[in-house]
Amino acid sequence: MNALSLLRGLRFVDSFFPSGGYAFSSGLEAAVYGGLVKNAEDLSRFVFESLTTGIGEREAVAAGVAHDAFVSGRLETALKADRELDAMKLSCEGRTASRQMGRQVIRVAAGQSEPPPLLADYQALVESEKTPGHMAVALGLALASAGWSKEDSIAAFLYQAATGYVAAAMKLLPIGQREGQGLIESWLPAIGRVSKQAAPQRVFRSWSPVQDIYAMRHSRLESRLFRS
Repeated sequence: MNALSLLRGLRFVDSFFPSGGYAFSSGLEAAVYGGLVKNAEDLSRFVFESLTTGIGEREAVAAGVAHDAFVSGRLETALKADRELDAMKLSCEGRTASRQMGRQVIRVAAGQSEPPPLLADYQALVESEKTPGHMAVALGLALASAGWSKEDSIAAFLYQAATGYVAAAMKLLPIGQREGQGLIESWLPAIGRVSKQAAPQRVFRSWSPVQDIYAMRHSRLESRLFRS
């Protein structure tokens, strides 16, 4: 990957990018209030399971499929992945969060000067609500258009999800920035491994019942800091 491709893609996973991810905890807030996650060790276990057997076998695969769709020029492949993700995400809040973040990604990606036609077509379908526009699909398309490899695109999606968990945890738990960085570093080998495993996959799977249950419980919290 050349430097220009690297920079074009990095902005989509940078904390400065206006995806709105800061407003979502992906069920972590409910897990904290429910007593499941009390400290960094609990957080690490919660996130590791999500990265490996949860989004690592569902959204990570979707990001790879979307990457393939861009490379092959077959938009229908990305649309099928979008619909399948929408059906598999059990939490209404989780679906909404993923859609809102994905919409921001594709707006920026398709808003560049002389955008690839496939990105413009996908954005049009998202804006007209003819496809959900999930984050994993939008990011897979955006990073493919920037020239990133499929495996690197999947890793970037998982890394962005991991940092989102840590950002939320720093508001919910007595965890500082250095400890947060240590947690992210401890997950990097798993992110690399999952990215490699997900790249050739086409079938979406997911086994993260604890994370899914707390994501669904979030809407019933009496007071909430996050939207999911």
